[in-house]
Amino acid sequence: MANTKSAKKAIRVIERRTAVNKSRRSRVRTYLRKVDEAIATGDKTASESALSAAQKEMMRAAQKGVFHKNTASRRISQLAHRVKRVDSSAK
Repeated sequence: MANTKSAKKAIRVIERRTAVNKSRRSRVRTYLRKVDEAIATGDKTASESALSAAQKEMMRAAQKGVFHKNTASRRISQLAHRVKRVDSSAK
């Protein structure tokens, strides 16, 4: 248990930041799931629009420090590759 006033405040701040980061992580996962669902249906336009939205959300989370920048870039790259395969298989 924290003894000093500053340590008690730090605990309160950490709890608030944890809640915010948890919310952002959940939001990113939702967008990523939407991309997966669009890829599963095989709809090219839906998967591209979902990827665009997920990319924006993922980079925003990386900028806020929820994810490392390279992690966000890697995940977006993997999703883009999967969306591209859906595109090429539709032809």
